[in-house]
Amino acid sequence: MKELGDFLKTRRAALDPAELGLPQGVTQRRVAGLRREELAQLAGISVDYYTRLEQGRARNVSPAVLESLARALRLHADEERYLTNLAAPKRKRVAKPKPQRVRPELQLLLDTIQAPAFIFGRYLDVLAWNALGAAIGFDFAAGERNIPKAFFLDEAAREMHPEWESVAKEVVANLRSEVGKYPDDPRLAQLVGELSMHSADFRKLWAGQSVREKASGVKVINNRIVGELRLNYETMRLQGDTDQGMVIYTADPGSESENGLRLLASWIAAPDAPSPAHETAR
Repeated sequence: MKELGDFLKTRRAALDPAELGLPQGVTQRRVAGLRREELAQLAGISVDYYTRLEQGRARNVSPAVLESLARALRLHADEERYLTNLAAPKRKRVAKPKPQRVRPELQLLLDTIQAPAFIFGRYLDVLAWNALGAAIGFDFAAGERNIPKAFFLDEAAREMHPEWESVAKEVVANLRSEVGKYPDDPRLAQLVGELSMHSADFRKLWAGQSVREKASGVKVINNRIVGELRLNYETMRLQGDTDQGMVIYTADPGSESENGLRLLASWIAAPDAPSPAHETAR
């Protein structure tokens, strides 16, 4: 239950007493955020019980208590789900994770979509993709297929992502969401350990306890063929295996990025042709 305690302490420290209408007190606070007794009062539970939660000594936490804590901590839906997963009395133990497979019908669907798209699995591994999906960024066929490892351990990621810092936060929050679903999965623990050992940026962001399901947003990618692309992305969880999700990128109609995707698709169809970006530069 250490993960639960760490999450509660971090989220408690992130709250501003002034925003909640709580007094600062006669003496200056030694640490940021709320005191344990203040959060316990907001959640309607005893200080002793909340202390046991933070120390990992409480078991079988009721849904009502978790809802009260989520409300007191001002958690969004993904964070509340993460809290519930960590506190679950029967957690999903995975002694030897089975390889995830993508159904042939889904690969056919990917190849039919006229937009960059890929399917990721439990560990944020890229399991399948279409040609445009690989061409906009990392080469999944030839390189690293785990998104966090590619992002934090490959120096090319910073050049590829002009808004690296914001995307890095998102990747870490996505990974923590996955960890919350399977807290005892040894491969997830190994992945977090490897990233923590080799990336100071990852260690710092991981300590922040941010949680977010991979969903939707905007990503700027510096493509080596057509230059900068500003793309919208949407994530859809797949029926039959909710650990798998399909991500599809689109560009705003009439934008330079839409034209860039069109040029990139043409280049894929004729890879020996000169780079469209180079031709534009001339």
